[in-house]
Amino acid sequence: MERCTITVKDVAKYLGVHTDTIYDLVREGSFPHIRFGRKILFSKDAIDAWIHAQASESVVSKVEVDR
Repeated sequence: MERCTITVKDVAKYLGVHTDTIYDLVREGSFPHIRFGRKILFSKDAIDAWIHAQASESVVSKVEVDR
């Protein structure tokens, strides 16, 4: 059976950031995550959607600044 969640360490490696950055984003509530007791897990599909939304938001902000 394929694993459908990934850990903080996995997400940090996937995004190329430190695990502290992931914990900060989770604390802010701006990053899609699942709490299972004290464990924090992530759906890779949700992470990919978040990345896409962030990229789209950055493009819109740049276009607005360039006007």
